[in-house]
Amino acid sequence: MKKVEAIIKPFKLDEVKEALHDVGVSGITVTEAKGFGRQKGHTELYRGAEYVVDFLPKVKLEVVVDDSLADRVVEAIASAAQTGRIGDGKIFVLPVETAVRIRTGERDADAL
Repeated sequence: MKKVEAIIKPFKLDEVKEALHDVGVSGITVTEAKGFGRQKGHTELYRGAEYVVDFLPKVKLEVVVDDSLADRVVEAIASAAQTGRIGDGKIFVLPVETAVRIRTGERDADAL
C-alpha cells in the first residue's frame, strides 16, 4: 500500500477530487494548510501599508491506495492540479505498512 500526500492550491480541490474519483479512489482526507516553497510568499498592499504574506493558503490531500493504483493517482493529481504557475504544489508517495478499519477490524487492502 502507498500513501499519496499532495499539497495543492485550494481552488484546484474540486478538479483533483473529480480526477481521483475517475481513477477509482473512494475516499480522501483534506486538510487546510499554509506554507511556502520557492515562491517565498508575496507582498500585499493594505490601506497604504505594504506587508509580507509569508505563508500562502494551501490544501493537503491524503490518500492511501493499493500499490497498483499509486502511479495513476499521482498522475491524476498532477494533471488536475497543474496551472503551470509557481506554487502549484508537491506530491509525496510513502509506503504504508498496515491499515486497519476501526469499525470492523479489517486489515490492509480490505480496510481500504
